[in-house]
Amino acid sequence: MSSPPISGMAASIRAATESETFDLAGNNIATITNTIQSAFSTPFSLQGTMIRITFITGAGKLGRQKYDDGAAKAVTSTLRELGFEDDRGASCVVECAGSFKLQHDTGKNLKTVVVFPNIMEEAASNNIDNNNNNMAGLSIHNNEPESLLPEGSPESMIAMSSLQVFERMVASKCPSWSQKKGCVAAIESLKTLLHDVEATLLKGTPLTAAEQDYYDSMSLDVLQQKEDYCRKAMHAQVETTGSITRLERDMLLEQVSERLTKVQTELDDAADKPKKLEKLKSVREKVQQRKEMLAAIAPKAPHKLRHEVEIHKLLKEIMPLQQLEDSKGLLTVKETQQLGRKVEMEEQVAELEASSRGWFEDDEEAFEARLQLCRNAFAAKQKASGGKKKASSGYKAPTTTKFITPGGASRGGGGAWGAKAAKKPSKKKSPS
Repeated sequence: MSSPPISGMAASIRAATESETFDLAGNNIATITNTIQSAFSTPFSLQGTMIRITFITGAGKLGRQKYDDGAAKAVTSTLRELGFEDDRGASCVVECAGSFKLQHDTGKNLKTVVVFPNIMEEAASNNIDNNNNNMAGLSIHNNEPESLLPEGSPESMIAMSSLQVFERMVASKCPSWSQKKGCVAAIESLKTLLHDVEATLLKGTPLTAAEQDYYDSMSLDVLQQKEDYCRKAMHAQVETTGSITRLERDMLLEQVSERLTKVQTELDDAADKPKKLEKLKSVREKVQQRKEMLAAIAPKAPHKLRHEVEIHKLLKEIMPLQQLEDSKGLLTVKETQQLGRKVEMEEQVAELEASSRGWFEDDEEAFEARLQLCRNAFAAKQKASGGKKKASSGYKAPTTTKFITPGGASRGGGGAWGAKAAKKPSKKKSPS
């Protein structure tokens, strides 16, 4: 017998493809227990990547009454029953799957439980990918149909959403022109998949459970409406608002230049064909006008990272610790412990940067431009604040391990995040 469908917060947790935070305010023990059981009883289909699911279980004096006193215990005890282990050193890596840890965010005065879910084993993932044609109807437990689309993937959300929900998703998940272009390509793939399933059906070949579920859920007309909406939004982003980045504008200019060259070649070959010649001249004029329009667009800066505020906060906390690490003297026990916190914050920064990658944002150069924009904004913010410490605009996690000996005395520091000002040489008095 199949398990009942997951809904509510549990469904949102299962659909997460990047690190997310869920507030348990207003939830009683029974609700929390059912949510955790539904969300974490089976592995996530993340296929080799890890995410962090954070539950807010308590707050300070002002928000304490919103949370059940047993919220944290309800989360952790249910996780233990599901085989999860309490690991204070757990981090967002595949090796920490099936673990959790309790944290207290002193800055926001919030108590949280951070969960690193079990994920589908690599062997099982590869087995499903390599045998998609004849095993698509089997789940990793072999008792429920496996969807043709990865659970929680952009393609799955696009396919299953209503037209109204899709339009809202395009605005929030695909803000750039390039991402909308990727969304159109995804919809075309969904249409091709539906045509393939229909062709299988017309041949009289029985459909697998997964194929049947996809065929019953999809509508070619709705997919076409979604594609038309996305193409219209792409056109408006270029023709109406000019909201494209430098990389996008350069790519479009390259495409239109290639098109212009091709039309000119056709014109040269059609010198003895008056009707075709006239038609090609009209095409060349339109292409030339588009090229001039694109060249006149002032490129817009890439949109900010989704987690820029949190990243900047962590980078600010890392600055004095980086200065401490770069100092040459011995460290006290307390300072050594502080540097342990620095490693965790660096992991959080890397995780937040990675999870800020949007749908269909596959161009590494474009994403790196957004990362650099975030780092430059942090450096500019530090400069504007009038601080004496020099902030690096390009944060990089350390690639080597430094061994620190505790017990040293305090000393001045310098480093990647701050430098001690050099003493000005004393001026000699000129002879009178």
